[in-house]
Amino acid sequence: MNTPQHKIGSGFGATSTAREVLRDTDLTGRLAVVTGGYSGLGLETTRALAEAGARVVVPARRPDAAGEALSGIDGVEVDALDLADQESVRGFAERFLRSDRSIDILIDNAGVMACPETRVGPGWEAQFATNHLGHYALVNRVWRALARDGGARVVSVSSAGHRNSPIRWDDIHFTDGYDKWKAYGQAKTANALFAVHLDALGKDAGVRAFSLHPGGILTPLQRHLPKEEMVRLGWIDERGNQINTSFKTPEQGAATQIWAATSPLLAGRGGVYCEDCDIAEPAGEAGGGVRDYATDPQQAARLWTLSAELTGVDAFADAA
Repeated sequence: MNTPQHKIGSGFGATSTAREVLRDTDLTGRLAVVTGGYSGLGLETTRALAEAGARVVVPARRPDAAGEALSGIDGVEVDALDLADQESVRGFAERFLRSDRSIDILIDNAGVMACPETRVGPGWEAQFATNHLGHYALVNRVWRALARDGGARVVSVSSAGHRNSPIRWDDIHFTDGYDKWKAYGQAKTANALFAVHLDALGKDAGVRAFSLHPGGILTPLQRHLPKEEMVRLGWIDERGNQINTSFKTPEQGAATQIWAATSPLLAGRGGVYCEDCDIAEPAGEAGGGVRDYATDPQQAARLWTLSAELTGVDAFADAA
């Protein structure tokens, strides 16, 4: 069964930082993979893991930019990966598996948000293809490295944006009218559902999966949003200064994915959506929490089947 979707009293909260979460944690000898771990929340995640002693592999769409951003952080290596390109995902996975290393932590952090209508691969909608299908294929292709030592955690970075849309089973790729925020919402719902079914499939091998909302944070994720739209949303003023006082810093925003990846309180648990360094409550009228459709096991299994059909990859197919 999945872990009940209720808080467990982690001792941390919305203002906790990644370093605070890892203050008493030694990750020496552990290997973490952080997609997009060179910008925004990813950079802070990589920095915190490396400072705690982990070896961190950062797959990056722009390896040169990643190398520059990560210079000076010990214990980090960069490799090429474009999540929107399934062949690139395959190439990265094959290179990593040839290194004959196990993965202790895999944080699916990279993503795009509210981009103009874009098609990748065989006409897939780019946000669904990048945020979900790319990570789905990556995890399945490196499954052997995740399961080989009897345990790992996979952390899927979702968002409160999942509340914008469930999975649109009748038109997943928005062939009949594109809405950038609904497309983002669907992709973030997919991130949460992915963790639900991965956890169900992987827990017997010791691989547990979690999804999360990191919080509202101004990072390069907003690169596709016009300034005027962010002003209208109340995020920034006309001069570009942040005015939304509920937003977190990047260090605070990275905390929940670090917590999900490392907290001993989550031992034996999985398949849940987290926020503010704790398991989230079901969504209520007051806001916050996770929608039922983003944690539904039947929806999660259906999405897994569809993702396997689209990508041609399923590490568990032989066991079915």
